[in-house]
Amino acid sequence: MAFAINGKFTSQPVTGVQRVAYELTRAMQMRVPAGEQLEIYVPRNAREPGALLKWQRRFSWLRGTLWEQITLPIAARGVTLLNLCNMSPLFKRRQVVMVHDMAVYDVPGGFSKKFLLWYRLCFFMLPRMAPTILTVSKFSRSRICHHLKIDESRVAVVHPAADHLDRVTSEPAVLERLSLVKDAYCVVVGSLDPRKNLQRVLEAIEKLGHLDHVKFVVVGGKNARIFNSELAEEKPQSEKVVWAGFVTDGELKALYENAGCLVFPSLYEGFGLPPLEAMYCGCPVVASSRTSIPEVCGDAALYCDATSADDIAKKISLMMTDDALRQRYKTMGFARAREFRWDVTAQTVLEILKGQAGVRLSGVPARASAS
Repeated sequence: MAFAINGKFTSQPVTGVQRVAYELTRAMQMRVPAGEQLEIYVPRNAREPGALLKWQRRFSWLRGTLWEQITLPIAARGVTLLNLCNMSPLFKRRQVVMVHDMAVYDVPGGFSKKFLLWYRLCFFMLPRMAPTILTVSKFSRSRICHHLKIDESRVAVVHPAADHLDRVTSEPAVLERLSLVKDAYCVVVGSLDPRKNLQRVLEAIEKLGHLDHVKFVVVGGKNARIFNSELAEEKPQSEKVVWAGFVTDGELKALYENAGCLVFPSLYEGFGLPPLEAMYCGCPVVASSRTSIPEVCGDAALYCDATSADDIAKKISLMMTDDALRQRYKTMGFARAREFRWDVTAQTVLEILKGQAGVRLSGVPARASAS
């Protein structure tokens, strides 16, 4: 049986889930055996970087969820689909599905009602479709098994990585644009997603008057189609807070490289890519001790109690006033981040796919397609 990848993610903005899908697809395509291809089925509105992936088959009718639920299963008849972004066609046999977290069950209050109902329906159907399930952490595996009532042996853990940043050119001009000084600011990623705990970060900042030279750069935005639109939209004003919004990969890399630290007191993560990316860029990390984050960061992050603004402030102050401590976490984080590699993850997924009886990768053999 042939495999192909569900490329709906190529039409979506790149956030954490789409980043994993793109990098994993790219790494798998680079590692397929000679004479084989791993095709990706994409909608007509594919965009960069996903639109640049190899071995694409484009199907133009319908878009978004309708494309995934109607066009894709028709196009993929006779092919086993690898779905990397939580969702998969409901009426398609033979699938492999990567589920990143169980946030719609564990922290439902942060999502819109429409999004919540759709995801819960899809997850309700998932065990009945009996797919192979992949996930990104042991924490997520435990939550998947708890909520979907399936055995852990059916869920394989494959960790994301951060070495995609090797291909990103740093754009230090962002520091001048945002009026920032090297080592005199902290980065906060994931601004208006309620799980990112921004409100407590803002409360913590108010307790850091003694760090009058330090600014806090909030990177990210809010998708009202996903997150609860009733949550506060107003951005609190403070001279210490810089609202950067969405930034390019190059700008984010530069922000990490020159920051005093990353502040990541998230309440819930299936994996938590920003701390790993920050550490890869040599940025020390102050992180929540909840959910998957300690599994990802190991002993290379300074942990805080994400439910306490006082403790968040204490750990930020400690990191930003102790140069030796900051250097120690910078060194440990740099080493920790390099334990995760996309080529290793890709090889693991390929072995899982090929481990299923009688499978092959999809597409015309490379020798034939070159002629």
